[in-house]
Amino acid sequence: MRPLVSRTNSCTLCYQPATVDFFRCEKTLFQYKSCPECGLIFVPETQHLDARNERAVYDQHNNDPEDLRYRKHLNRLAEPIIARLASRYAKGLDFGSGPGPAMQLIFECAGHECAIYDKFYANDKTVLTNKAYDFISSSEVVEHLSNPGATFQLLFSLLGPNGILGVMTKLYSKNQDFGNWYYKNDPTHIAFYTEETMRFIAKANNKKALILGPDIILFI
Repeated sequence: MRPLVSRTNSCTLCYQPATVDFFRCEKTLFQYKSCPECGLIFVPETQHLDARNERAVYDQHNNDPEDLRYRKHLNRLAEPIIARLASRYAKGLDFGSGPGPAMQLIFECAGHECAIYDKFYANDKTVLTNKAYDFISSSEVVEHLSNPGATFQLLFSLLGPNGILGVMTKLYSKNQDFGNWYYKNDPTHIAFYTEETMRFIAKANNKKALILGPDIILFI
């Protein structure tokens, strides 16, 4: 695994050094960069929140596993993963589970086993040593990654043959006005992906990117 990107303007996904200025927010003074190689839009490391302030933002979220509306929201990612599993029983991982492991419950209710990992709420790194998961889900996580290159490398390494990685994150389109895009306003959102980015990730990992909607992507 590559080390954490140094405090430069290099792309945090593909490590391309020749990134370009993309947008400057006059209110927060955040300077967003874009990568001509993989299409990622990112916030340079020098502007990232420290761990204490990052967790303080997450602690304000109310993601109750028993909330049926929240479960319905997560099912938009879980259901297409389950539909593509070759076995009636599969073993998976929900990466970035948060304080309420709702995805784990969804997969278990479908008859599958699902471990969880979250750097703040379920920091058991032993689940990151299994190299044969049938599926990995990551819902509303990858936009928070300070080093998505290393994290995607890890996740793909944990999949067994024909394993599926499912990701939920809002994709940026060139038709959108980035300056008025609500998704960038969360200070913990520091990586923004395009369809081009997802196809770059897939190709780099010998997978195919299935873009099932504006925020649902499967790597198969």
